[in-house]
Amino acid sequence: MSLVPAHIFREYDIRGIADTELADEKVYLIGRAYGAWLMRRGVARATLGGDARLSTARIKAAAARGLRSSGVGVVDLGMVSSPAFYWSLYRFDARGGVMVTGSHNPREFNGLKLAYQKATLWGDDIQEIYRMIAAGDMPEAEKQGGYAAADINAEYVDMLVSKIKLGPRRPKVVCDCGNGTGGLYAPEFLRRIGCDVTELFSEPDGNFPNHHPDPTKRENLSALIDTVRKTGADFGAGFDGDSDRIGVVDDRGEVIWGDRLMAFYWSEILPKHPGALAICEIKSSMALPETVERLGGRPLWWKAGHSLVKAKMREEGALFSGEVSGHMFFADEYFGYDDAFYAAGRMARILSNTDKPLSEMMKAIPIYPSTIETRYDCPDDKKAGVVERVKEKAAAEKLNVITIDGVRIVYENGWGLVRVSNTQPVLVARCEGRTKEALDEITKDMKRRLLEAGSPDFEWGY
Repeated sequence: MSLVPAHIFREYDIRGIADTELADEKVYLIGRAYGAWLMRRGVARATLGGDARLSTARIKAAAARGLRSSGVGVVDLGMVSSPAFYWSLYRFDARGGVMVTGSHNPREFNGLKLAYQKATLWGDDIQEIYRMIAAGDMPEAEKQGGYAAADINAEYVDMLVSKIKLGPRRPKVVCDCGNGTGGLYAPEFLRRIGCDVTELFSEPDGNFPNHHPDPTKRENLSALIDTVRKTGADFGAGFDGDSDRIGVVDDRGEVIWGDRLMAFYWSEILPKHPGALAICEIKSSMALPETVERLGGRPLWWKAGHSLVKAKMREEGALFSGEVSGHMFFADEYFGYDDAFYAAGRMARILSNTDKPLSEMMKAIPIYPSTIETRYDCPDDKKAGVVERVKEKAAAEKLNVITIDGVRIVYENGWGLVRVSNTQPVLVARCEGRTKEALDEITKDMKRRLLEAGSPDFEWGY
């Protein structure tokens, strides 16, 4: 039986409690198996980075030992953001890499993102690493892989600066780095492209003393909102722990959630690329496809999950996509990976070319009454059955449904979604209505359907 618990091998990454599930001997085996996986594909060099968490340096060292024991040479990037790690795959033309990060998760957690070619592993490829560990299928190399340190942070900022040219106006920006990796890059980058920057919590500190680094939760945005209002800033940008997610606050301190943020970015991209395909994550507001269609684009619903969205973008040659959770993928003028700094730069560029405040521009994108993404416990052995039964009944009633990821029931005045979480024993549900009355009807109907399908009881979040 494997020393490494199977449940930490998730859909998009490897993630667990740092001190126990990612103890040194377990991480060593993960690195060794992944190293063997790379060597079988002719890859003998990998970049290795890590975030600001207190456990990251230790986990990185254990992963490096495992990789090198399999014959893979390691280029140690030190402390970096996930976007800088992604860029390292281009900078060194590396076909493999490991990013040690707990992302937006509580500080007792950490994890490993594994890369191959210029993308991160997901799905069965991650499970293959576990199967290799369980089977002891990790041959030790005759010659240990080499080791070199490389500080790419300055080069990475130079690259970002080269990608963004502002217009005549100098935007005022508040950036909240949440004591994660954002402080290594965001303030300097935004200043160098011409922004007037107010910094919050830029010092990396794995204790996260000011607030948890997850800008998708309103309670973590209070300092950003207050500072935007006090300084009269044009917008505020918050970054998660490894800086692949962005949270945006407009000039009035109103939060722009990820689906409306995607619609806003499309308002710049589609006029330059008429008829472009717009991949829309299944959890998104109906305001997103409506805006895309109004601008002449072609919406395509797709599954949730950053690796799944990026893979679909590559398959379709799509120019841009994103997630409600704040991952933004620009491939029109950038590399197509999720980079919150670049997303902030694109926002600054748009605002630098207009006298309109962001809050005024956002009026073109509707806000419909909705629940938040409601996540509630449901055992792993039951959650898929609940979703399937909801799907079957909706189909039997000949309702308008989208089943690309769970089931999204399209009502006359809104929609309701339930899907299985790929990373936790939970169900994920969300509803939206064109009016408050429509939302009330939809939430009641969706809850009835879920309970009849065997779901545990729950309350909608708002």
